[in-house]
Amino acid sequence: MPLQNLADYFNDRFGQEHRSSFRPFLLENEVISTLFGQIKISSLFLPIRLAQKPDEIIGHAAKLKVSTHDVQYLYSDEIENLLNNRPHADNNFESIIDFDRLSRTTHMLNYLPLAHLQGSLFLEVDPRHILGIKKDHGAYFEDVINHCGLETNNIVITMSVSSPYAKHYPALIAGLSNYRIRGYKIALKFDYVAQEEQSFDLITQLSPNYVSLSARSFDQLHDDTQPDKLRHLNAQVEIAGGQSILQQIDQHSAALLAEITGFTLVQGAYYEIS
Repeated sequence: MPLQNLADYFNDRFGQEHRSSFRPFLLENEVISTLFGQIKISSLFLPIRLAQKPDEIIGHAAKLKVSTHDVQYLYSDEIENLLNNRPHADNNFESIIDFDRLSRTTHMLNYLPLAHLQGSLFLEVDPRHILGIKKDHGAYFEDVINHCGLETNNIVITMSVSSPYAKHYPALIAGLSNYRIRGYKIALKFDYVAQEEQSFDLITQLSPNYVSLSARSFDQLHDDTQPDKLRHLNAQVEIAGGQSILQQIDQHSAALLAEITGFTLVQGAYYEIS
């Protein structure tokens, strides 16, 4: 189905769900952009590669390309503030759920020209979205996927792990398990080398398909034991039946660290210019 027809379909669906005439999905130069309050979102796809064979791409991580209407680019913390300032965001997650659904639909529509590659599409889901949906996680987006003629087993639901959500781990595990039942793959994303027992327990209990870390956090730690910690983490991921990803690799040193510590997959600017 042509992109314009899909944009019209999802605009009609949005209008029916919200009883509104607002049409958030825009087609501009064969790219879908979506309006959400003060911001305009589109997609950026980052190739995920085999660590031992970087020329082989196994999928793409979708990232938000965000601007205000006058194309003033925003940072992630500014997006967070915009979400938190919207009505209802503090008491029932309504704003987060709307934003997650709009952004993932945007990514799916923009990914269609790459879908023939048969790789996985990694889509981030806010933990508050998972907590805000009480049952049938993934059902709404499964309908989006089916309408685009794709399948859930090519979609990787990625959730960032952070200590403020530790008390919610049982509910998050249940929500992610609901996604898995529908055929989605699951990824956990850590911003640093997580050594807390709770983090390893989360990996053990959930057995995610992927666990990812950001290489950029390493520069801030200056930890001589870091390689050993990474090997231990990668061993835990392998035991749980998953694959590890080192993302945001900008320099050769980080690429070498990924190789010697046993990461399965890599992503970053270093491989785009090598």
